[in-house]
Amino acid sequence: MSVPAIQLVDVGKRYGGLQAVDSVTLTVAPGERRVLIGPNGAGKTTLFHCVTGTVRATSGSIRLFDTEVTQLDEASRTQLGMGRTFQISNVFMDLTVVENVLLARLGKDRRKWTAYRPLRRYPQLHEAAAAGLEAVGLGARANDLVRLLSYGERRQLELALALATSPRVLFLDEPCAGLSPSERQLLSRLISALPRDITLMMIEHDMDVALALADRVTVLHRGRVMLEGSPDEVQADPEVREVYFGHV
Repeated sequence: MSVPAIQLVDVGKRYGGLQAVDSVTLTVAPGERRVLIGPNGAGKTTLFHCVTGTVRATSGSIRLFDTEVTQLDEASRTQLGMGRTFQISNVFMDLTVVENVLLARLGKDRRKWTAYRPLRRYPQLHEAAAAGLEAVGLGARANDLVRLLSYGERRQLELALALATSPRVLFLDEPCAGLSPSERQLLSRLISALPRDITLMMIEHDMDVALALADRVTVLHRGRVMLEGSPDEVQADPEVREVYFGHV
């Protein structure tokens, strides 16, 4: 039996008197596409922050590929093969598109400590960055300033940045938020085309996008796991429809 890519046991996060995440236990297999859904305030992003190290969990255990990471910082988890995007766009607006990707690639590269050698002296880095941009449909925008990109293109760039470190497990926090229908379709296709050697865990509010991409779905409500199952099982569950949509 393969080692789980992600394993959470009784993970909790408390802010004063608020229990934002409450004893969440779940297991994600290598290569799986797991989507978290739930109403606003369900604790989805807080749980993501706990798993990725943005915030420290108050209780419980978090393991990535059987390595205990509960007390590790975000950078250490990245070194173990974690990549992620954020709910709010998080790119360098005054750098070019390719410069953003080069910086992301250097984050896990020992050459980042070579302070006086210009980036143009690393052709392999440039080739890898160019290939990464082609993969997300931004090859033609490589030398443009990021501030000239549309919002949808910035989301594509964020996906390229998350993939630049060659992650084994990728966390996407509402990657389609704020996009037009055509932009959502494009980004969904890019995510669907990711190789299966990358395990994916994603938060998504668009139910059509979530169910189309997921192998399994975890429903959170008030910080707890309400249901876990296949997209068909989740879609058919009357309690999920009551909580998520407000009707049965």
